[in-house]
Amino acid sequence: MRYSRDMRGYGENTPDPQWPGGAKIAVQIVMNYEEGGENSIEHGDNASEAFLSEIIGAQPWPGQRHWNMESIYDYGARAGFWRLHRMLKDLPITVYGVATALERAPEQVAAMQGAGWEIATHGLKWIDYRDVPPEVEAEHIAKAVRLHTAVTGERPLGFYQGRTSMNTVALGCEEGGFVYLADTIADDLPYWHVHDGKPQLMVPYTMDANDMRFSSGQGFGTGVEFFDYLRDSFDVLYAEGQAGAPKMMSIGLHCRLAGRPGRAMAIQRFLDHARAHEGVWFASRLDIARHWAETHPYQPRQRPSEMTRDDFVAKFGSIYEHSPWIAERVWDGEMGAIHDSAEGLAARMAQVFRTSSDAERLAVLIAHPDLAGKLALAKRLTADSTAEQASAGLDSLTDEERADFTRLNDEYTAKHGFPFIIAVRDHDKAGIHNAMRRRVGNDTQTERAEAERQVMRIGELRLKEALK
Repeated sequence: MRYSRDMRGYGENTPDPQWPGGAKIAVQIVMNYEEGGENSIEHGDNASEAFLSEIIGAQPWPGQRHWNMESIYDYGARAGFWRLHRMLKDLPITVYGVATALERAPEQVAAMQGAGWEIATHGLKWIDYRDVPPEVEAEHIAKAVRLHTAVTGERPLGFYQGRTSMNTVALGCEEGGFVYLADTIADDLPYWHVHDGKPQLMVPYTMDANDMRFSSGQGFGTGVEFFDYLRDSFDVLYAEGQAGAPKMMSIGLHCRLAGRPGRAMAIQRFLDHARAHEGVWFASRLDIARHWAETHPYQPRQRPSEMTRDDFVAKFGSIYEHSPWIAERVWDGEMGAIHDSAEGLAARMAQVFRTSSDAERLAVLIAHPDLAGKLALAKRLTADSTAEQASAGLDSLTDEERADFTRLNDEYTAKHGFPFIIAVRDHDKAGIHNAMRRRVGNDTQTERAEAERQVMRIGELRLKEALK
C-alpha cells in the first residue's frame, strides 16, 4: 500500500542552500492581499466571510451581508496595506494576491509593482476549497491566472491557494506554468515534489510566524508577543545557519491584521532586529525558487516505495540471506517516502523480521553461510556475502587461520544449531576471530538473540550499499 505523505524530508542533514553572498538565513515576507476577494453576498457568494478577522469565532451569515466583517476587510485595503507598504517598500517581498481582490485594487497593485514586489496568485477568490469538485477548482485556478495576468500585465509564477482541498497541489502542478507552489508547511527549505512523474518545486509557507494567529483564540494577543515569536524564530534559524545548515524563514502578514497600528510596530522591530545581523538575505519567494532550482536542480532517482513488487523483490530480496519473503512482506505493507532511505527501509525490514515466527527467524539464521567456510572456497556465496567476507580479509586466510575458523564454525553450529553470524563490515579479521572464540561459549538463548541482532545489522549495511 502506497502511503502518500513524505514524513522523512531531508532527514538529519539538510542540504546547504548556498544562499547568495553566503547568507546564514533567507528571510521571506509575504503580504496576503485578500480584501475584496473574500466571501460576500455582493461577490456572489451564499454567505458572509467568517475567517481571519477581529471577530473571534465569527460564523457565516447565510444570505446576508455582514457590515462589521466587510469593514474589517475594507480597513486592510484602505489603511493596513499602505502602512505595511511604507514599512516594506524597500524590501523584495512576495504578495499573495487573490485575483478578484487585485482587480478591485488598482492603486495598491500599482504600488506593489512600483516597489518591485513579486505578485503570486492567491487563487480566484478567498474561499474554502475543501468541498469544491476538482474540475471546478481547476477552472478557478485557470480563471485566476487569466485575471491576474489581465490586472497586472504578467502571469503569476507562484501559486498559493491557502484554503486548500486535497486536490490543490496536484492541480497546481497540472496547470504547468508555476515556478513554485507554496501550499505546504512541511519544511524550512524548498523541496521537489513529483506529480505524475514530473517535478514541481515547493517553497513552504508558515502558519506559526503568521499574523493570522491574532485572529485565533490561542494566538498572539499583542504586537509584543508577535515580535518575540518572530525574533526567536529568526535567532534559532540564524544560529543554524552559522552552524552550517542555513534555512529560510517565512513570515505571513495580512493587511487587515498586521496593518493595524498596535501590530505593525512588531514588524518594524523585527526588521530592525534582522538588519542588525550580517548574512541576512531578504528575498521574494520567486528569488528563492529560482535560486533553489539552479543550485539544487531536481535529480531523479529510483525510490523503493515507487517500485513494482517484482522489481522491489528482485533488488532487495537478498538483503536477508536467501529470504526474499521479508522483502515481499515489506512491499505488501505500507510503503512510503520514509522507506526510500537505507535507514527507513532497514527499520521496516527489521520490523518484519522481528514479527515473523520463531521458525521463520531460525530459517534466516540457518540460511547464512559459515565464515570462510566451504561455500566460500567453492565460490558459491551470494554476491553480498562474497563482498562482505572479502572486506574483512576472510578470502585470504592462511592455512592455519582457515583451520581455526573451520574448527570454531563447526563447534558453534554443533552447539547452537545455526552458524556463527556477525556483521563483518563492522570488524576486521582479528576482531571477528576474537568474537568467535568468545561467543562460542555462550548459551544458545544468548547467541540466538545476538545472531538475530547481527542479521538485522547486516541487512542495514547491505541497504546502505544498495541505496548509495
